[in-house]
Amino acid sequence: MSNLNLLYAFIGGAIVGAGAALLFAPEKGEDVRARIAEILRKKGILCSDNEIDALVEQLTTQIDD
Repeated sequence: MSNLNLLYAFIGGAIVGAGAALLFAPEKGEDVRARIAEILRKKGILCSDNEIDALVEQLTTQIDD
């Protein structure tokens, strides 16, 4: 394989990797909180922003352990 083909393969792989990273990146915190609030609201559970923040903090702590 020539050096030029190797360079093209590397650049192509970098582009595909960057695209995949953008597609699979986690959402922003405020978007996650809004989704949680929406899901709870659909279930008939009304929560304040402070309660949602506390829930997210608790879930984050449990996931990190």
